[in-house]
Amino acid sequence: MRFQAGNVGAWTIDRLDAVVGEALPQAPRLEVVDDRHRHPATPTWLLRGFTSNERYVERQERSALTAVQQPLGRADATRAALIPVRKSDAWWELTQDDRRTILEERSHHIAIGLEYLPAVARRLHHSRDLGEDFDFLTWFEYPPAASDAFEELAIRLPSTEEWSFVEREVDIRLTRVTS
Repeated sequence: MRFQAGNVGAWTIDRLDAVVGEALPQAPRLEVVDDRHRHPATPTWLLRGFTSNERYVERQERSALTAVQQPLGRADATRAALIPVRKSDAWWELTQDDRRTILEERSHHIAIGLEYLPAVARRLHHSRDLGEDFDFLTWFEYPPAASDAFEELAIRLPSTEEWSFVEREVDIRLTRVTS
């Protein structure tokens, strides 16, 4: 998947803030495209990622997520957030079991996210294996009525131990263009 910022796109960039580390350049629009499609020659910035298996999710958590997760692209979900994150070398030096312990058993990342479903749909894209500047690109979509709930989620997750390993995070808020 490619997230391309520039002068065209189905999403208007309402806000682009550096949370930790360096920001991305400002741009007016964002296009979310499958890698099989053509791409503009010179986007302001381009982030790439791919979906993968759920690496830290246990079976019962996956079942709970699947039971309430809504699909992306719902007509009423005209708000979105793209949050690229890069974690520190210290995070990646931990074993997967240790990362899971921090992510869920101590930070409750999955449990917190479940509280905001089904209103907030999400998809995680992995970028680290592509050699990108960010490790993860998290895409959220939600209806305007769920904006306050999303803001609460965006405050709760970074207040956890897991976020002490984040060395770069950008918060990009968007509105789907309607014609």
